[in-house]
Amino acid sequence: MNKLLIVGTVAFDAIETPFGKTDKILGGAGTYIGLSASHFNLKSAIVSVVGDDFPQEYIDLLTARNIDVTGLEIVQGGKTFFWAGKYHNDLNSRDTLVTELNTLADFQPKVPEHFKDADVVMLGNLHPLVQSSVLDQLSHKPKLVVLDTMNFWMDCALAELLDVMKRIDVITINDEEARQLSGEYSLVKAAAKIHTMGPKYVVIKKGEHGALLFHNKEVFFAPALPLEEVFDPTGAGDTFAGGFAGFITQSENVSFDNMKQAIIQGSNLASFCVEKFGTERMVNLQHAEVKERLKQFKALTQFDIEL
Repeated sequence: MNKLLIVGTVAFDAIETPFGKTDKILGGAGTYIGLSASHFNLKSAIVSVVGDDFPQEYIDLLTARNIDVTGLEIVQGGKTFFWAGKYHNDLNSRDTLVTELNTLADFQPKVPEHFKDADVVMLGNLHPLVQSSVLDQLSHKPKLVVLDTMNFWMDCALAELLDVMKRIDVITINDEEARQLSGEYSLVKAAAKIHTMGPKYVVIKKGEHGALLFHNKEVFFAPALPLEEVFDPTGAGDTFAGGFAGFITQSENVSFDNMKQAIIQGSNLASFCVEKFGTERMVNLQHAEVKERLKQFKALTQFDIEL
């Protein structure tokens, strides 16, 4: 089986939406990416850090999904990264109430020896210097490196972000971040400008309005599945990224046409993530459900037209 190396936060989240609120629950980009990618035939490992307050049951949950956790550092006496947020009624905007970096503040990622030759690397949303340090530890050049980032790093670590972008193949960001990074309002122009910064492929996530994939002059659009209820959008972008990277890892194909399929796979998995609080839906998601919803995606987007 091919190897997917995942770098990202493993964390506690406390979430409030118009539909309810939670105490501290399992969260973090690395967690969502790992759970999503576990629906594909591959070997995956998460590189992250937690404190000794992180429950063993959460670690067992990851290993039960065949996720290697030898790169998950547990700091004795340390506290796990914690984020709390409150979503507005439209669920597209949110306020961050609490961010406690805790052990993440001094995180020095250590890639396990048996994953230094990973086929695909998924760099979750972390400081660009942390992302770069992971690439420095690899023994082989991966078939594909995917990077996720956000406006926070564009504001406070832009030079470091531009450096790591020169070393990657795919960047995944949302439409607001694409506009900020490029200085262009048109997403087509924004993607073209971001191409010149290094990434061969630009994925722009538009939440409930789907996702765009750009490669040179080629463009592909995948809709988001219309859902009766969206309960909690936390982690949907990371779930999307995990599905995208997981499918590419399994298929060993980094062509534009195969990335179209990867975009659909990521969108499909993200549609489950938003149905319950936090990781709850992804933890209990069955392969049969994933396959059935892929049929809905196909029906949604397939048509015959006379020209």
